[in-house]
Amino acid sequence: MSIDSDSNGVRVWLVERTYSDDEQNLIILTYATPDGGQYYRKERALTSFSDVRDTTAAVDADPDNLGSVNDADLQEQYAAEAQRMQKVHDPDDVI
Repeated sequence: MSIDSDSNGVRVWLVERTYSDDEQNLIILTYATPDGGQYYRKERALTSFSDVRDTTAAVDADPDNLGSVNDADLQEQYAAEAQRMQKVHDPDDVI
């Protein structure tokens, strides 16, 4: 787990972007730690095309808002994607 010293948050990287089946116009962004062991989920409602909110390669999440990844395959998938994102993007890159 990587703690960002500036914000005391945990740096997590975008690993998945999905659309909710339950609600229209809801995007679910999943960020994970580079080891894939923890995740942070962010839900975003899209109200219109003019509603511009950037999605960045990484965010600093409050440790209390992180969940544990208990599935070994999913943890491996999240780790691979988080590490790939970390290598090719700066945290503030818009994705």
